[in-house]
Order: sequence, then C-alpha cells, then structure tokens
Amino acid sequence: MGHFFWSVLLRDLTLAARRRSDWLTALFFFVMVTSLFPLGVGPEPELLQRIGPGVLWVAATLASLLSLSRLFEDDHRDGSLEQMVLSPASTVLLVLGKAMAHWLVYGIPLLLMAPLLGIQFNLSWEAIGVLMFSLLLGTPILSLLGAAGAALTLGLRGGGVLLTLLILPLYTPALIFGAGAVDGVMAGTGAEAHLSLLGAFFLLSFLVAPWIAAASLRVSLE
Repeated sequence: MGHFFWSVLLRDLTLAARRRSDWLTALFFFVMVTSLFPLGVGPEPELLQRIGPGVLWVAATLASLLSLSRLFEDDHRDGSLEQMVLSPASTVLLVLGKAMAHWLVYGIPLLLMAPLLGIQFNLSWEAIGVLMFSLLLGTPILSLLGAAGAALTLGLRGGGVLLTLLILPLYTPALIFGAGAVDGVMAGTGAEAHLSLLGAFFLLSFLVAPWIAAASLRVSLE
C-alpha cells in the first residue's frame, strides 16, 4: 500500500517537472497579485501592514486554484486514472499521493516566496515567521480540499467554474485563520489561537477530504 502511495507521488512529481510552465504560472500569478497591491494602495507602511496578511493569503488561495482542474483530468482523459482506481490499492492512497504532489509542486514555492513578498508589505520578521508557519499548515488544506473538489467535478462540463464555486467557500476558514494569525502577532494578541484552529482544520481536512475524493472518483468512473 505504501509503495502505491509513493509511486503516485513520484509519478506526479515527474510529470510536473516536465510541465514546468504550470507551476511557474501559479507562482508568477502569486507574485504579480501581491506585488500590484502596494502599487495600487500606496506606500503607507501602516496600511500595507494592515492589508498584507490578507493579500498574501488571498493570492495563495487563488494561485492554488489554477491547477486544481487538472489534478485528475489528465489521467482521466488518457485512461490511467481508471486503471489506478481499479487497482487493489486503496483509492484514498491515490488521492493522498496526488494531493501531496500538488502541495509539493504548488504549495512549497508559494511558501518559499512569502518572506520576500512580506517585506514589501513592511511586515516584521516575527510576522513573516508566523506567515510562513500559517502557510505551512494552510497550503496542505488547499491541496486536500482541492482534491476533493476536483474529484467531485471530474468529467463535468464547465467543471473548472463549478470547482471554483464549490471550493472557495471551503477555503474560507483557512484564509481567516491564516491571515488572522499574522494580524494577531502585529496586534500583540498572539497567534496561538488562530494557529491552533488552523491546525485543527488541517487535521479535519486530512481525515475527511481524501475519503470524499476517493468516493467521488469511484462514482465518476462508474
């Protein structure tokens, strides 16, 4: 079973390495959206500090949506997804492997780029550290819930639009808790409460989303 998980993970990472334009597009979108806000609202440090955490988290959320529609679609089109679902291994492991590959390819670059973008919003190093930790907890949530949404809309006409409408409300708690943790540090109230809630939401997503995605894949392929 573990071998199947690692096989799916390495397969998706190999395919992502061959399609560098996909994850570079998401990273470029993240950088451009966050960089345009300081130009649009002005250089006032206090204003940039106030909007910075929210802008960074919203941009990360939207960037993760760019690739979700293809999470299962390419494999579904060439028939390999059906073969993997029909294999003796658990479909949950298939979903977890693909979700982890998505996070490594799309979430980690956003996480590494966040400190540089946080500087332009005049965030302190303490706030940047909390921002990175919140993204470390939050970006896997985006991949896990995104996998469930991609499985639910697999094969549907206009699935990309439906996926966005379905997933964005589910992303809202991660967005609120992630940005709230950084705001708490800057306000002096601490980030522990928000990070605890974000961690609980990650655990809930990890326990529930793969099973929903696995059941949805089996229904979509019947």
